[in-house]
Amino acid sequence: MSTENDGTAVPADPAAPSTPPTPPVPPTPPTTAAEPAPPAAPAAPEPDPDPTQTLPQTEAHPQARTQAHAPTPEPGPAHDAAHPQAPAHDAAPSHPQPPAYAQAPAHATAASAGGGAAGAPLPPAPPAPVARKRTGGVVAAVLVAALVAGGIGGGIGYWAAERGDNGGFSSTTVSSGEAPASFKRDPGTVAAVAAKALPSVVTIQAKSGGTEGEGGTGTGFVYDQEGHIVTNNHVVASAADGGTLSVTFSDGKSYDAEVVGRAEGYDVAVLKLTDAPKGLTPLPLGDSDKVAVGDSTIAIGAPFGLSNTVTTGIISAKNRPVASGDGSGGSNSYMSALQTDASINPGNSGGPLLDASGAVIGINSAIQSTGNGFGQSQAGSIGLGFAIPVNQAKNVAQQLIKTGKPVYPVIGATVNMNSKGAGATIAAQGAGGTAPVTPDGPAAKAGLKAGDVITGFGGHQIDSGPTLISEIWTHKPGDSVKVTYERDGKTATATVTLGERTGDS
Repeated sequence: MSTENDGTAVPADPAAPSTPPTPPVPPTPPTTAAEPAPPAAPAAPEPDPDPTQTLPQTEAHPQARTQAHAPTPEPGPAHDAAHPQAPAHDAAPSHPQPPAYAQAPAHATAASAGGGAAGAPLPPAPPAPVARKRTGGVVAAVLVAALVAGGIGGGIGYWAAERGDNGGFSSTTVSSGEAPASFKRDPGTVAAVAAKALPSVVTIQAKSGGTEGEGGTGTGFVYDQEGHIVTNNHVVASAADGGTLSVTFSDGKSYDAEVVGRAEGYDVAVLKLTDAPKGLTPLPLGDSDKVAVGDSTIAIGAPFGLSNTVTTGIISAKNRPVASGDGSGGSNSYMSALQTDASINPGNSGGPLLDASGAVIGINSAIQSTGNGFGQSQAGSIGLGFAIPVNQAKNVAQQLIKTGKPVYPVIGATVNMNSKGAGATIAAQGAGGTAPVTPDGPAAKAGLKAGDVITGFGGHQIDSGPTLISEIWTHKPGDSVKVTYERDGKTATATVTLGERTGDS
């Protein structure tokens, strides 16, 4: 994706003098006591200042390219008077994706005109400078800054605020003195956590094996000292069959990698560096079951290709059922997710969601879009991000490293994936004409039948098929789980011992 902005300033008129000519002043006649001096001409009113006006889905991973044009200082009053209608051109940034994160300061302009000497005929006053609406280069640059970089916005705001009426510059900067050489960031601060975690977070470049070499950018983190990297399946899916993968650390060093295993349903994948360096530091894994709503979160990733980006937020909700797809029409993934308001964008996928101690509590995987909801889109963060709980991701990663294939817990029943609100209904018929309840399977042994509506699973309310699957996949094969269901208007309970399915099919 390319986000560009052209701010075209009006060129200065080379024929116009930099200051207005001073008209000749006639001799001042003597005044008498009977002849009061005429009142001084009122100063021209100052013109009003011109204020500047200032999605859950599986992410794609484009590289963002942004170009901002620096503002051009305005010409002097003579040029303004000679060209009162000269428009300032701006081009609003064309940008399908990222929202604004930084608010750039507004700017204002001021102009004044003086009067003649008291007791003397007033010479013709030079024309008052016309206040130009600064809707050109400065405004356009501020808008771009609001989209891509707070630092640029601050710089433009400072330029506008410090510029004097005479075109000069004055300084109002206050120095805070030299920072002490012994200054250190305390453990537990965002800066300290980020500094410790960044060397273990990588940016992943995936390219398909096709002639066009399509692919994307994502994130991953060091899982062990053997060189295993954990990320999302949708980050590496394009390179899984004959493509190429490269991993870049925060120090700029890159290594080739290969896929060890992928789990489409969980949206988890494990890579291994083909020539892993010594001294790798795995990120510590936390306990996602102990996370509480309101806990601080830190997300690290490469949104729109901007590697080593750190954002912060809190845990907004737990056990949020999320179904996401990669937009290719393939299998969806399901998770009982951790919801966070930390800014997550395309490119953050596969990156760690850390707690305040720097431990991984989730893998950033999806965002809610204001566009078409779940599925691939180029929308940016609206503060609704979703992460795979690390307890689930750890189990999947260990299985992939051990066998290369995922193992899913199952109940042995086909549920309706379209209805929502009343629970998960066991379908009247299974896929391909098979039985809706597998004979001698977990659901059949628990007494469940076609038409039963499952409304609770392991103490969690179930409102749809995807929600049920999300909850089932938080468990392991062999777990015994209490199920609440409705049949013929009556509520009943049963205990299901989960079975297993190996591989994605």
